[in-house]
Formats: sequence, structure tokens, C-alpha cells
Amino acid sequence: MKTRTPLVAANILIAFTLVGCNDKSVLEEDTSIKVPGDKFDLSGWNIMLPVDDDGDGAADRVKNSALKQYQHETFFYLDADNNMVFVAPNKGFTSPTSTNTRSELRQVYTNENGQVPSYESPRNYFALTSTPNNENFAAIGGRMQATLKVNHVSLNAKYADRPPAYSVVVGQIHAAKLNDEKTEDAGFGWGNEPLKIYYKKYPNHETGTVFWNYERNLPESHPERIDIAYRVWGDGWNDETDPGSDGIALGESFSYEINVYGDTMYLTFSAANHPTVKHQINLANNIDASGNADKHDDPIGYKNDWLFFKVGAYNQCSTKDAPTFRYPACPGTGNWEVDKKAGNYTSVSFSSLQLGDAVAPK
Repeated sequence: MKTRTPLVAANILIAFTLVGCNDKSVLEEDTSIKVPGDKFDLSGWNIMLPVDDDGDGAADRVKNSALKQYQHETFFYLDADNNMVFVAPNKGFTSPTSTNTRSELRQVYTNENGQVPSYESPRNYFALTSTPNNENFAAIGGRMQATLKVNHVSLNAKYADRPPAYSVVVGQIHAAKLNDEKTEDAGFGWGNEPLKIYYKKYPNHETGTVFWNYERNLPESHPERIDIAYRVWGDGWNDETDPGSDGIALGESFSYEINVYGDTMYLTFSAANHPTVKHQINLANNIDASGNADKHDDPIGYKNDWLFFKVGAYNQCSTKDAPTFRYPACPGTGNWEVDKKAGNYTSVSFSSLQLGDAVAPK
């Protein structure tokens, strides 16, 4: 298996923390403050947060070179147990391509000079074994392992029957959005998601469900570009039944492993007092995770795409009100104290997070 290990950027000696000041944030030097980078290896990541401190109208991104010394007192920090906490309100600043807020890490690779290549370069992505010219990529496949607990999901949604209501995505594989002018026969570059790992809990349920979605690799305007959900513990995407003891409670720890080896994505989910659940799907064809051909998906799946991991709290409770299943029109004011009191936010804590090379499945 061919891999290329990214270089770790040199450590910077001065620690910083972000503190609020009149709706802006300032960097304040303090070498005594513990930040997520003190416990977790963040050398392969940058982060997007639901704030706009640079005033450009979009969510801010903290670069890889600064992340080791960084925390945000509200949306990204270490808790008293040294868990890495991600928080995202229903209403806040978002990326230009999404209406969902996030406090979420994005995988990046560094070159021999410790610099992160352009997002338009394959050297900032991993590829499948069958991807053409895969020698140009930073790695062939990859693995991400995480242990986490969901502390809170939004308590309110205007359209409670729409699947994303009351949910948060806690891990992803994303394809690069390379060009807005791609044609339908280009076969890649749509920026779709072959994997989104969800936690969803209805307000009247004692426990929530964990499931994962595969998005058909089609252009955004295509009517068949939908998510296909697969059960782990319960199926909150398609089923409003209370999972009871089969579900995962808020504050209950669970783990997942994503291992992309060859052309196949292998998934393993585990938690105390729950059965271990495994799935696999070939990402280079249109055979679904149940072993059936999906006539609506691209016949080569994500074979030609440029791929990367994401992890954190990607709040699915969009405040957008539009006639599609993707938008539950969740309430939010944009005032953190007001929205926190109303329960209109999501919070996730990670006790472990590791990136690594793909490994041959046992």
C-alpha cells in the first residue's frame, strides 16, 4: 500500500487563546493556558468556527500553523477532563457553500517545508488506489479513529419531520469541490460526501441514534443527489421510534474507525454495552453498502475524487427555511447566550482523535 506521510510543522513557542471583546476576538498571550493542541496532535488539521472575527462575512478558519496554540473559549476548548470540545449554535457564520454552522477540523497535509499546499493541489488530499495519477496525491487512503460523546443537540426545529432535525455530524469524508463549472460527465469535483457519521436524538427520547450516510456522487442540481442512511445503533434518519436501551444517550461514549484501504471504506463502531457494528463500501463503483447496485449513483462512485477527513461538531440544524428535506428551519438568534439558554446548539467532546495511514483489514 503506497502512502506518503505528511511532515509536521515546527512548533511555535508562544501559546495563545482567543477571548471575546465587543463581538470581536483578540489574541492574548498566556503560556499557562491549556489548549486542545496540548493533548491532541493537531498537526494534520485546520479548523472552521461559527464566528467572523476577520469581518469577511463568512466563518473563520484557523490555519494549521496556528492551531496547536489555539482555543476559543466558547466554541473550541479543553474541558476539565481534557476532552476536546466542539460547539456550534444553530445560527452563526457558515462556510460559503453551507447553511449549517460548524466547529470542525479539516484534514490538511504539509509539504517538506512545513507549508500546506493549495486546496487546488492533489498534494492536499488522499486518493483511492484506482484513482488516476494517484502518485500526485499526499496519500493513498487513510484512517481516522475517534472516541467521543455528544453532550447536546438542538432541542427545537420548525420541521421536526425533516431528517437533519436534532442531529449533528461528528465525522466525515469529504470530496474536494474543485470547480463550480464542472459538467455532469466530469465525474468528480462536486464536493460531495461519501461519509457523514450522525448522532441524532429527539427531545422526547431518552437516547439517540448513531448512523452514517453515503451521498450519491452527483451534481447539486441532480434530483437523485440524496443521502443513503445505514444503521449503527438505531436509525434516526428514517425512523422516529425511540431506540430505548439500543440507543446512545447524551454524554455516553462511543468510538468509530474509518479505514479507507484500496478502494474500500471500512467502518467500525463500538461502545460499552452495545454490539460492535461494521460496514464496508467500495467507493470506486455504484455498489452500495448492502451489496446492491445503485442505478442512480455515478457508476464509478468517488473513484476520481480528491478526498479528506473532517471531524468535530457539524450542526445539522440549519436555520434555513426552504422546501427540501435538507432544511429543518431550526430557530436561532445569533446571540450565543440567548441560543444556549434556549437549547439551540450542539456540543461534542472528544477524548481521543487519531489520523494515520490506511491498514489492511483483518
